Amino acid sequence: MYVKTAIKAVLEAGKEILKIYEKDFTIECKDDKSPLTEADLASNKIILSYLKKTNIPIISEENKLIDYSERKSWKSCWIVDPIDGTKEFIKKNGEFTVNIALVENGETRLGVIFVPAKNELYYTNEHKTAAFKTAITAEKDIEKDLFCDTDRIEPAPTNSQKINVVGSRSHMNQDTLDFVEELKQKGNDVDIVSQGSSLKFCLVAEGKADVYPRFAPTMEWDTAAGQAICEAVGLKVIDQNTQKPMVYNRENLLNNYFLVTK
Repeated sequence: MYVKTAIKAVLEAGKEILKIYEKDFTIECKDDKSPLTEADLASNKIILSYLKKTNIPIISEENKLIDYSERKSWKSCWIVDPIDGTKEFIKKNGEFTVNIALVENGETRLGVIFVPAKNELYYTNEHKTAAFKTAITAEKDIEKDLFCDTDRIEPAPTNSQKINVVGSRSHMNQDTLDFVEELKQKGNDVDIVSQGSSLKFCLVAEGKADVYPRFAPTMEWDTAAGQAICEAVGLKVIDQNTQKPMVYNRENLLNNYFLVTK
């Protein structure tokens, strides 16, 4: 099962990330001025060691980007973010994740998100028909103790009076504030639920929030795993330019604005 390979990869990467998280670590800046830590590189190395065995090509934030002239022929690929929420990692607030998604013909097939600081694992089944949240402990046998009905997650019931909107810890901007104001103008009681990294997708998928507007730049590796988990529970992740579900392995890996909703 590809999903089990991805789960093993994120759990192993998470162990290494925590070793670095708990000490003083080095921080560099990439060409786009975004931060890069030794944990990003260590996580990427571990994940690639697992995924390369599948012989499926890989798009990762920390890999040299392969030209679209080659990528466009790929029927499937892994999309990886070794640490999503590097700014949260640096702040040491625990709201960072390890993300892996498998994409086929541009659509998400499965997704895995691990929260190392909390030992929480979000994941779909192999064909994206259900999603789960499992607390990872030393006693857990990932061959036997995953995919349990008791760990299944689902969105919150529709509430016409109150809407919980997911906002970013680091990227709340005017477009998002305008979206919230529009909801209020329609008579809704709106609460903002702040969260970092791909955990924003997870909050909606597990029913702790109702909608996630992302009206700021993201890349494919920021969103693929979260989109898979949301789609597995019946949510939609809609590209605000095309008004269709976001697709992956595009020529431009920069996402348009999107909205996660029922």
